[in-house]
Amino acid sequence: MKLRFWKKDNYELSVIVIFFNMRREAERTLFSLTSEYQKNIGDISYEVIAVDNGSSEPLANDVVKSFGDNFRYIYFDAETPSPCAALNYAAQLARGTWITLFIDGARIPSPRVLHYSLLASRLYEKPFIYTLGMHIGHKPQNYLAEEDYSQKDEDALLSSIDWQQDGYLLFDISSVALSSKEGYFSRLLESNCITISRAAFQEKGGFDERFRSPGGGLANLDFFNRINEADDINPIMLLGEATFHQFHGGTATNVPLKDHPWNKMAEEYRMIREKPYQPYYRKPAYFGSVHSKCYHLFNSSEESW
Repeated sequence: MKLRFWKKDNYELSVIVIFFNMRREAERTLFSLTSEYQKNIGDISYEVIAVDNGSSEPLANDVVKSFGDNFRYIYFDAETPSPCAALNYAAQLARGTWITLFIDGARIPSPRVLHYSLLASRLYEKPFIYTLGMHIGHKPQNYLAEEDYSQKDEDALLSSIDWQQDGYLLFDISSVALSSKEGYFSRLLESNCITISRAAFQEKGGFDERFRSPGGGLANLDFFNRINEADDINPIMLLGEATFHQFHGGTATNVPLKDHPWNKMAEEYRMIREKPYQPYYRKPAYFGSVHSKCYHLFNSSEESW
């Protein structure tokens, strides 16, 4: 692997990725954040902060560091199975002007997420940049979980394409996450790859640590709502990019729908916000490139709005 080295106290961008018992998935995700995989990043200075959120089988520091001198490892001694406190802690330690947040470390980003996120950051004073969520597999993983789909099946699927050389091939073996509806022009409920200035993130209070459920419950949807509701924030959807979720036994993504913990998550939300969950979506500006591998995700209709 060709590595780049930065010895800096400050970066343009800090990428924060939360892991919990994800040794298998972490290596793919971390590789996808290297300068070998990410395209058009030129001389952009960035760091990757891999946060282990209290895993019983933690990541190894030397494995994280092997991806580059700009990768660092933090073991966060979590009090709850929620990633919210770990995200906020890492944001405090981040040395970047901008932060890109992955609440779920099982997600592989497409090759120009960092490039377009930093370009889009110049469009407004306070942008909120996000992109589409995809699931590796021919249908969303909640449905695959009903078919005895396993990590071995996913390994075979990933081995069938040379995604390390061309990450856009992941669109060929993936489907749209349920929270991303039908694609780029849908009313998304959340995003699992968001970029915002570190100052704005702290100003808006970060992730609400009262969400203590495994995986954060509806914390990510709550954050998406709150940021979209802020009048001084401008949302931007990255076109032609996405994150690709690996099958890892996730609390909400990798269980059959009949076993989905939505009711418990919604009840936690109601207790915290003192009202039922309702999605709040503000039409974003669109930015990026229309890649041929994801033409099918640009379909739209009047019903979308």
